[in-house]
Amino acid sequence: MKAAVLHQVGQPLAIEDVSVDKPGPREVLIRTAAAGVCHSDLHFVEGLYPYRLPVVLGHESAGIVDDVGADVNYVNPGDHVITCLSAFCGHCEACTTGHPSICDGRETRRRRDQAPRLHQSERTVQQFANLSSFAEQMLVHEHALVKIREDMPLDKAALIGCGVTTGVGAVHNTANVEVGSTVAVIGCGGVGLSCINGASIAGAGRIIAVDRVSSKLRLAREFGATDVVDATQGDTVEKIKEMPGGGVHFAFEAIGLKQTTEEAFNMLRPGGTATVIGMVPYGTKIEIHAADFLQEKKLLGCAMGSNRFRVDMPRYVDFYLSGRLKLDHLLAKHIRLDQVNDALDELKTGEAARSVILFDT
Repeated sequence: MKAAVLHQVGQPLAIEDVSVDKPGPREVLIRTAAAGVCHSDLHFVEGLYPYRLPVVLGHESAGIVDDVGADVNYVNPGDHVITCLSAFCGHCEACTTGHPSICDGRETRRRRDQAPRLHQSERTVQQFANLSSFAEQMLVHEHALVKIREDMPLDKAALIGCGVTTGVGAVHNTANVEVGSTVAVIGCGGVGLSCINGASIAGAGRIIAVDRVSSKLRLAREFGATDVVDATQGDTVEKIKEMPGGGVHFAFEAIGLKQTTEEAFNMLRPGGTATVIGMVPYGTKIEIHAADFLQEKKLLGCAMGSNRFRVDMPRYVDFYLSGRLKLDHLLAKHIRLDQVNDALDELKTGEAARSVILFDT
């Protein structure tokens, strides 16, 4: 199969032939239909997070089941599925207490004494985030996918596989945004826009979008923002505190920077909650004033929207098909696999929401 392989940090992905193994017990072979190009992929290309190389990147995807291994009883060939990087074991403490998104998923990966799922001749090719969806096929554990209704367009379904679940889930699952509350979202890329959409669905009374790109601020209004703040024009925190209420109940950082994480916390009103969604570069230290904790301000981490993806993703599909989740506006354009490097470069400018790779199915 053709796949986009990262051989060296900082270098373009190479479109190459990669062999995929046959499904073993509890494994599913998926024919990839669509894969979103996410900023998280760019983090690994740029070396902001370490990963063993070579690796096939991609983690936001949807497709059709081609084959299943022994003991798989959840899906059958022909089923439409969305994949999820937070593969869960189903029986650890995190899973059994309702937090499968923080399961380490170790049991869903092949052991080192087993044949690799991906390889080139005798060389192992690493599988990224349990998935590696910049490829024509994916071989995954059955706990890394969810079956969806077949009337859902697979290019839109792919977006649910990461960005939408992360943004909407951060609102609904991690922060538990209350009806009528005031929300600020810093960063209006794919995750931030989904966060705004999720806040609107949750019934937030005021939703403030913050970004440096005017086109993204205009798009934010279509997703439910009631107010916009241009981060290039003065002190963002002071502007938000000057609004009625003197700060927000909930703030979401959807970029992954030290400065904006600290700003999210600083724009809270007493009792407020700031949730960090963006992937802040590995090793970064966040600085906040300890006295703010006396006002019961909270700083939360978020892994993939604290999802229970077998429950959440089908609901997001229903939200889209009923017109509540605005995936059409989120998808900037369709591309081919050999255009993936251009899509990654576009992420650096901050202009595009999401490019989606379409595969022949």
